[in-house]
Amino acid sequence: MQYSAAVTEFTTHLEQVRRLSPATVRAYRSDLTDLGRALSAQRASADEQAGTDSARAASAIELSTVDLEALRDWLWQATQRGDARSTMARRAAAVRSFFGWAHENGLIETDPSLRLITPKRSKTLPVVASQDGIRDLLDAQRAAAADGDAIALRDHAMLEMLYGSGMRVSELCGIDVDDLDLQRRTVRVLGKGSKERVVPFGGPASDAVGAYLTRARPALLTRAPVPGAAVFLGARGARIGPRTVYALVTRVLGPIVGAEHVGPHALRHSAATHLLDGGADLRAVQEILGHASLGTTQIYTHVSAERLTASYKLAHPRA
Repeated sequence: MQYSAAVTEFTTHLEQVRRLSPATVRAYRSDLTDLGRALSAQRASADEQAGTDSARAASAIELSTVDLEALRDWLWQATQRGDARSTMARRAAAVRSFFGWAHENGLIETDPSLRLITPKRSKTLPVVASQDGIRDLLDAQRAAAADGDAIALRDHAMLEMLYGSGMRVSELCGIDVDDLDLQRRTVRVLGKGSKERVVPFGGPASDAVGAYLTRARPALLTRAPVPGAAVFLGARGARIGPRTVYALVTRVLGPIVGAEHVGPHALRHSAATHLLDGGADLRAVQEILGHASLGTTQIYTHVSAERLTASYKLAHPRA
């Protein structure tokens, strides 16, 4: 099978079978397309050295002709460009997943990526705001919404929900009215891989969302050409997008954590860390966050340990 045709089948597999997020599929497609261009350049160079003019496009490259050296050369070129370790790790993961899939489906006899070394990601701890900082932020947002402005009420409700539930921004934007249960203080969300889970949230989030649904959402809904079921709406009445939420969090949380660019994930990180600080079980936090692996959740134990150590050094006379 030709390389480009295999990439098309693989991305369809990611979308329809593995049900990965659109962002992940786009990233894998971009990496594999870039590999295709590199393979074309490698073959063109080989043809030139052989004295022929039959430079072949990626569409004409047979998947079975791609070897380990070609993959290593592609990654080496990325290091020469100065790509970040995280980008390199993602590229290697995309290639390993693609060729592993091709081998399992009988498209190639051997998997050339098995001996491809995956660059280790640099270990960086997530940005976490203090409990006092979050409290001040949410108090300020509640005060701003006191005059009944629809956008202020919406922003307060979104921030309370992001922190109160620890959900992802994509999950927040995807909530419909029927997904909410304000009496039980739970919300049904669709996470990564289209996995559904029910997430609890607290009284302040319930109050803020209730006020928004009663006093703000009906007004925003009148601005929409076609009324929808989304809980959180943009200024024109349509379902709110992640960029709007990102801009809000950057504006209100950035000064608190001292970061110029900080997204909604910082509230998720903060919620997870504060849960563990308060004595929550690690597996319970894993369920709340919707992590497939406990190892992903364990990064928050490192954050909590660092905070505990810092408190010890400040408070203990023999520290």
